[in-house]
Amino acid sequence: MTLSQLCLALAAAMVVSHGFAFLKPETVSGWLQKFPRNVSLGVPLMLLGTAWFEWNLWHETLSDIAPWKNLMLVGFGLVGIGSCFYVKDYLSVRGLSVLLLMVAWVVCEKARWHSSLWRDALIAWAYVWVLLGLWWSMAPWRMRDWIQWIVARPALFRGAAAAGVVWGLFVGVLGMSVLR
Repeated sequence: MTLSQLCLALAAAMVVSHGFAFLKPETVSGWLQKFPRNVSLGVPLMLLGTAWFEWNLWHETLSDIAPWKNLMLVGFGLVGIGSCFYVKDYLSVRGLSVLLLMVAWVVCEKARWHSSLWRDALIAWAYVWVLLGLWWSMAPWRMRDWIQWIVARPALFRGAAAAGVVWGLFVGVLGMSVLR
């Protein structure tokens, strides 16, 4: 996948998700309020994030971790799978946090060597995901509180949804023009 294709995929995800939130705020706000404690969604998110992390670790060639690589693969795998059984509270937030970290890794890897300085917009966005992923994995109730705060203010919720659509369109334009 090229950086342009990645931009277009991320742009489509932003425009569709935030566009739906803008058009159907009641439906989306109801779903968002249930998301943090949704175990049936949390298990696949955590397993997908764990599998993706394991795949990255398996293909890592950094010699500093070579002596510990097998132990790390087993340990992180057990943590990811064990979370599905023993840490069900806010599992969907933790699973989403892992996925945010993995997507941020892909964005940074793809954008690293591109010559245009517009790549920094994507890298900054990825760093926001890293910060949110770390923060929400350590304090997942913060996402619940943030969701409660924003859905209690319908004008702010629609404004945030509109901003997400605009950002998605911006990323799409970048993907079709300067980040080709």
